[in-house]
This record gives sequence, structure tokens and C-alpha cells, in this order.
Amino acid sequence: MELTYQFSYDKLWHKLIDLKLKKKDLQKQTNLSPSVIAKMGRGESVNLETLAKICLVLHCGLSDIVDIILKEG
Repeated sequence: MELTYQFSYDKLWHKLIDLKLKKKDLQKQTNLSPSVIAKMGRGESVNLETLAKICLVLHCGLSDIVDIILKEG
């Protein structure tokens, strides 16, 4: 039995909605490329520095924007 995982940025997207921000706003405020935002939209992993930038701009912690979901497979 092998454990695999995926990332969920659902908390981030909900936080943006609560703050009345769009992904494009986040991109501008963090100086991230559109491709990084797209990767997150697909649930792919991104650099820890990227997540740190987002946390600093949104004044939150990592657990406020990303979850790691374990899957058996």
C-alpha cells in the first residue's frame, strides 16, 4: 500500500472570496506569474517561497491557505 498526496488550495480560494479579491489581484500583490497561480488552480505543488509570499500578503499562516490530502493508492 503506497500513500500518495495532493495539495488543496481551497482554503486560499475561499479566503480570496472573503476578502473580495480575485486570483489576478493575488498575482499582482505577490508578484507571482500567471503560471504559478494556474498550477495552484490545478492543485499542483508550488515552491514554499511562493506560499510564504501569499501568507505575508494575506496576513495568514500556511495552514490557512493549503491542505495536504493523503490518498491510498
